[in-house]
Amino acid sequence: MLDFRPIWMISGVFLIIIGIGMLFPMFMDLAVSNPDWEVFALISGIVLFSGGSLYLGNRADYDEFSVQQAFLLTFVSWLLMPAFGALPFVFSELSLSYTDAYFEAMSGISTTGSTVITGLDGAPPGILLWRSMLQWFGGVGIIVMAVAILPILQIGGMQLFKIESFDVSDKLLPRATQLASALSLLYIALTIICAVTFWLVGMTPFEAVNHSFTTIATGGFSTSDGSIGHFDSALIDYTVAFFMIVGSLPFLLYLRLLRGQSGGIYHDSQVRWFIALVVLLIAMMVFWVWANNVYNFQDALRYTTFNVISILTGTGYATTDYTRWGAMPVMVFFFIMFIGGCAGSTSCGIKIFRFQVLVSMSAAHFKKLLRPNGIFIPRYNGGAIDESVTGSVMSYLFLFVVCFVLLALCLALTGLDFVTAVSGAGTAMANVGPALGPIIGPSGTFQELPDVSKWLLTFGMLLGRLELFAVLVLFSPKFWAR
Repeated sequence: MLDFRPIWMISGVFLIIIGIGMLFPMFMDLAVSNPDWEVFALISGIVLFSGGSLYLGNRADYDEFSVQQAFLLTFVSWLLMPAFGALPFVFSELSLSYTDAYFEAMSGISTTGSTVITGLDGAPPGILLWRSMLQWFGGVGIIVMAVAILPILQIGGMQLFKIESFDVSDKLLPRATQLASALSLLYIALTIICAVTFWLVGMTPFEAVNHSFTTIATGGFSTSDGSIGHFDSALIDYTVAFFMIVGSLPFLLYLRLLRGQSGGIYHDSQVRWFIALVVLLIAMMVFWVWANNVYNFQDALRYTTFNVISILTGTGYATTDYTRWGAMPVMVFFFIMFIGGCAGSTSCGIKIFRFQVLVSMSAAHFKKLLRPNGIFIPRYNGGAIDESVTGSVMSYLFLFVVCFVLLALCLALTGLDFVTAVSGAGTAMANVGPALGPIIGPSGTFQELPDVSKWLLTFGMLLGRLELFAVLVLFSPKFWAR
């Protein structure tokens, strides 16, 4: 019989964190005499009571944590947090429907960055801060999940990053807590550095704090409808681009670097591939934009650098409408949104390492065709790739394509045009934010979409953020029969 108590206990802890977080936008609104402070105060109390009840009602010492419980915890917690996090959007002066509010909250927690809200420049500061905090909470949750949970569950090849002696049968919960604490402190430190830097390059303190939350989390929510383009500053563009890359690199490597362990960040093969891909894409796009007289060389370098990094990392900020650059850039942006950054970062998408495994497998197979009697082993980061990893990666890639096609078809059935349906499905599952087309492109929002489309996209965001298997496995009767 599955024991749900540790699942509810830890979910209660997450809700307590969400409830405490609501106090910050409450104080912000109170400072500017915005009546929404009462909304945040009341909802914070409700969330704290709910979270506290779950925690105290199920509190006990759980030394062991089964794989089945880990799957359920991942799914349940990522449903509950946006469910409660959506309430301020409903009862504040925005008065969003619960569909829109849940979409916005899921977009925040999953660090997708898609929005249904317009008029951000005049929105209450508490709401702006809460949107940013949702992405910040989601960012640290993604890191901990990618380092402490997914490798143990062997989801999509993530067992490549399993930490030595970090085993599900050996007191998973205490070890996960220690690792989460260390990563959270590092995450907070990087956020503070980012906020101070943004303030020094020209943002106001409020803008700097909000954008540091959403940049390190590679989320993409902004305090303006114009996103980062609102500032119209090359220095801010390049600074934000740098911190988007910081958020897309493995946080565990930062931790090891701080502890003085040998082997710098650049010695990791997925980091080298990621940086090489960034440089290659920027060079290609700069040449295209400049050669086609869209911008002069200086502006071409500025706008392509920012927007390529933003889409590749899944952050979703924008400084200009890149859909006006021509057919080739639009096609490039559509495909790179699926790539994402490194495993163990706040970035999203398929992740660089899976493409590395795929390339290594293909190279080994090609060599085998040329020399049938030879033995060729796929390798990653200097080591041989286990068959369980290659199988997991191929299964993940296959399921990703299947789910993407099904989601796009379902969106088309709700009445959306081809570009909106396909790019919407892609941006939801890759957790990028802006899509393509006049409705949900970089200069639009998801506000005009039908409610059923928003719920489908919300499910797509959850599916992509939890690496598919953590959601799909729950639909298997064998999972519940264990």
